[in-house]
Amino acid sequence: MRRRAATLVALTQAALAPVHVVGDAIPLPLDGRTGDADRGRAVALDTRKGLCPLCHTGLGGSAPAGDLGPDLADVGARLSAAQLRLRLVDGRALNPATLMPSYYRIDGTERVGGAWRDRPVLEAGEIEDVIAYLVTLKGGRATP
Repeated sequence: MRRRAATLVALTQAALAPVHVVGDAIPLPLDGRTGDADRGRAVALDTRKGLCPLCHTGLGGSAPAGDLGPDLADVGARLSAAQLRLRLVDGRALNPATLMPSYYRIDGTERVGGAWRDRPVLEAGEIEDVIAYLVTLKGGRATP
């Protein structure tokens, strides 16, 4: 059974879009396209999908927001899309002790719920959509 699970993890990880980290960023979109901010907002605010409000404030939604992570109200003014991409894909590359789960990895996913073990929390397109939304957050409000 362990061998089968290990094989499944290896196959799934291989199916993920390859990422190339440059400094503190992943410069290229995971799926080769720019995301959609409206879809990204929906994913980010969904407490069953993106889960962002569980740890972050500043997203503009109506769900209660946590305070484990930084306020994201001006994240688009502080970080580029490429920097956000690395933080979403695997923040451990920047801070091995981070509490934030890796949203686009399947190995080493000890900090995710059982439903997300052995699969990415978000698909490549969803990551790009969330990034498209987060870059609009400048000065405490989303920009058009």
